[in-house]
Amino acid sequence: MTLLIIITLALTLDYFLGEPKRLHPLVGFGALADGLEKWLNTKNGLFSVANKDLLLKGKGVLALSLAIGPIGFMAYSLEQTLAPSAVFSILAGAVVLYLAIGWRSLIEHAKAISIPLILGDLSSARVAVSRIVSRDTQALNEQEIATAATESVLENGADALFAALFWFIVAGIPGVVIYRLSNTLDAMWGYKNPRFLHFGWAAARFDDVLNFIPARLTALSYTICASLNGHTTNAWQSWRQQAGTWKSPNAGPVMAAGAGAIGVILGGSAHYHGQEQQRPVLGAGQPPMAKSIDDACTLVNYSLALWLIVMAAISILSKVS
Repeated sequence: MTLLIIITLALTLDYFLGEPKRLHPLVGFGALADGLEKWLNTKNGLFSVANKDLLLKGKGVLALSLAIGPIGFMAYSLEQTLAPSAVFSILAGAVVLYLAIGWRSLIEHAKAISIPLILGDLSSARVAVSRIVSRDTQALNEQEIATAATESVLENGADALFAALFWFIVAGIPGVVIYRLSNTLDAMWGYKNPRFLHFGWAAARFDDVLNFIPARLTALSYTICASLNGHTTNAWQSWRQQAGTWKSPNAGPVMAAGAGAIGVILGGSAHYHGQEQQRPVLGAGQPPMAKSIDDACTLVNYSLALWLIVMAAISILSKVS
């Protein structure tokens, strides 16, 4: 029951306050990560090409450890120090979890795209979608904007909300802190380009490991909640048949199940850094439109309600038994 109280408090803080506009801890962590990357992401001229790549992977492991290890230990120490006081433990857990999730921010970013898209203001919608996706957005049409935004909402529902909740439930304050820092490093270093291909390997793989179970729980949640609009079979089949075709082992199940749950087709052609990429098709149904973005937000909200209901049921049953 304590976990449910903490999570409810954190969600309430996020709902009413949103992300801190100033002095967010992740901003400071990002500066630390930038400093570590500039210091360690260099090749030593004494090594062969193959050994340079291996050296960069080793430096990436070191950077990951230096970035996460001390802060993770501080989070563990904080939790242990406050453990004797139920009140302080609850308050600290709620504040840390609030800083680690992005529920309201996700919905706000989505609305900033869907509203101008409904009004036919493609220029504003392109600007808004450029804030949450890495693809080229300058020439996107209405359907392409809706596709990009819907994909982002579904995927970030797992990354920004459910994975953070999962790791808080499993490992408390240090669990959610380590997860959020890992996810941030993956966003900063996890690119397959010449600069980060080897150096960012450790951060990307560590984030994959931490997201493996939460991503599948999110896909399951999307599939269960699809029953509200009669798309359960669609979501399940999309998950099982299409998830493995996606380049990301964790985004694939989440996006496939989510696309099937709201009855749209995602994937297809997209431009990244001036180059066209043909991506596998996910989901089944109609091409996305502005309403699909709102449907994706509703699916995330219903899935969150499902998690809270399950947690409440488990708490009640554990007390009864």
